[in-house]
Amino acid sequence: MAVVPYKHEPFTDFTVEENRKLMQEAIKKVEADLGGEYPLIIGGERITTEDKIVSVNPANKKEVIGYVSKANKDLAEKAMKVADETFETWRKSDPKFRADILFRAAAIVRRRKHEFTAHLVKEGGKPWKEADADTAEAIDFMEYYGRQMLELKDGAKVNSRPIEHNQFNYIPLGVGVVISPWNFLFAIMAGTTVAAMVSGNTVLLKPASATPVIAYKLMEVLEEAGMPKGVINFIPGPGSEVGDYLVDHPRTRFVSFTGSRDVGTRIFERAAVVHKGQKWLKRTIIEMGGKDTIVVDKEADLELAAQSIVQSAFGFSGQKCSACSRAVIHEAVYDQVKDRVAALTKELSAGDPTTNEHFMGPVIDQGAYDKIMSYVEIGKKEGQLLVGGEGDDSKGWFVNPTVFADLDPEARIMQEEIFGPVVGLTKAKDFDHAIEIANNTEYGLTGAVITNNRTHLEKAREDFHVGNLYFNRGCTAAIVGYQPFGGFNMSGTDSKAGGPDYLIHHMQGKTTSEML
Repeated sequence: MAVVPYKHEPFTDFTVEENRKLMQEAIKKVEADLGGEYPLIIGGERITTEDKIVSVNPANKKEVIGYVSKANKDLAEKAMKVADETFETWRKSDPKFRADILFRAAAIVRRRKHEFTAHLVKEGGKPWKEADADTAEAIDFMEYYGRQMLELKDGAKVNSRPIEHNQFNYIPLGVGVVISPWNFLFAIMAGTTVAAMVSGNTVLLKPASATPVIAYKLMEVLEEAGMPKGVINFIPGPGSEVGDYLVDHPRTRFVSFTGSRDVGTRIFERAAVVHKGQKWLKRTIIEMGGKDTIVVDKEADLELAAQSIVQSAFGFSGQKCSACSRAVIHEAVYDQVKDRVAALTKELSAGDPTTNEHFMGPVIDQGAYDKIMSYVEIGKKEGQLLVGGEGDDSKGWFVNPTVFADLDPEARIMQEEIFGPVVGLTKAKDFDHAIEIANNTEYGLTGAVITNNRTHLEKAREDFHVGNLYFNRGCTAAIVGYQPFGGFNMSGTDSKAGGPDYLIHHMQGKTTSEML
């Protein structure tokens, strides 16, 4: 029987009064649960520790989302032993059984969609629209990877001869360490975790310390959906203690990481070391940062160009690895686009996302705020500050949308990932020059080209070296199953999340040949 295709989870239209009311009710429900305590989950057992991670609302840092028990090396070792033992049975489980857990989990989240979205508004500081998309993407990952496992469960066709019968099947790897990010605190955390699990592996989930509560809530959903104990173990804790210990562990079979370039390269390096008692080369599935560029040609819809730059640069305060942080504009239309980007940016505001009155919410924490504001100071020396440049960290961590113009392509704010609401503009003398500038970073994640010149689009398709390239639209908002997501160079291992070969990274091929 063919696997039924899946169309992505629709986004909620919050201009509809009923949807607005449901969301407001969901926010009140989440607010009533603030300040709760959340244990570790190892082998299904709830374990409380004295040492806690305190998750706070980045829009109001005095508001505590939850107190989450913190794992240490001993608890990480306990979780590893449980995961290792559980793997021996889980690897033999029926792929249809594993997929059905994901389909049920997706249905549970779909029924409680506004509640999860409200939590993302609070713990992640996401505006309603961004939070709703995050929840929808989490649902999509569960649905898509469940279907992908059903496609892969019987392996791939290989040739046989009259004297022999040959089969090629995918088998799971072992225990995987999943280290998830805070920016897509539900979608990427859920996607990376369930991809490893549905492929037949057991998982040690170490979510970002800024956003661990939503990961606990995913555990509850998966348990309700029928996931056996010990398959996924919830062990939040500091990367320097728990993360390093598990990446180095001889029983770790693979590491799935999403986050910064610095941490990703460090994990890649550590995972390459073969430790005593280790009998495999660890696999790494790594998604890191970007320095993403929108190229605007002289033969372009300039309003579309300006809108694409602004939406891609400032959606979720620029805290996406796919965010537009550079625009390279043909010199013939540079001034027009620059002026329109400035005008559109001035219409945006940053504030508490709970009320749905602002385009942007806060940045995630004090460290992010300080880093972004330091880059603003660098930008003031490197180019012309057109809009923004101000921040306020008195109540939450707010940075106004900021545009710098007339930058040298080699300027620091044109080369280094800022991960905040800052975009730099530079001009190119022709289209070839624009593509040359677009490729001049160590990253290669997303990019976009705005042009009505078909020859230029085809040149970009060949020469613009990014994993996700978009024509005549912004460079963010990949949809699971539609735009498989992952990048080149220092943007990671190009393991395309939400794509047809993603689960294969979590498995290995086994050939069996029987003489007849």
